[in-house]
Order: sequence, then structure tokens, then C-alpha cells
Amino acid sequence: MSEITTIQLEKNVVKKLKKSKKYERQTYSEFIETMLKFYNAHRNQYDEFLHRIQQEKMTELWDNKEDEAWEHA
Repeated sequence: MSEITTIQLEKNVVKKLKKSKKYERQTYSEFIETMLKFYNAHRNQYDEFLHRIQQEKMTELWDNKEDEAWEHA
């Protein structure tokens, strides 16, 4: 049998967990395990997505004539 521990969660988090469970009797441990599998499977995609968005924005912010003028002043 696996070891069991207790964790403290804010009540609003528990309410959200209750609403998000797949079925009423699903344990929080099962639910969190499912969320972790999903997160780990998609984390790299999310990170790459953010990087692309940030890269475009940084190019927009830094590659401009005003900044280039300051570099040569």
C-alpha cells in the first residue's frame, strides 16, 4: 500500500477541484494524477508557444529605429 499524506488547500481551490472531477466519486489523488499527466504531456508545447509569442513581441519592441538611433548616438 502506498503512503498517504495530507495537504492543505484553500477552500476555493477545493471547490474548483470538486467541480472539475470527471465523476463524483473520483478521488482528488486520481484527479491530480490525471492533471499532472496532461500537464507533463503538454508542457513543452505550452513553453514553445509562449516563447514564439514573446519572441515576436520582443522583436517588435527592440527592433525599431528609435533604439537603433540611440545605439549610434
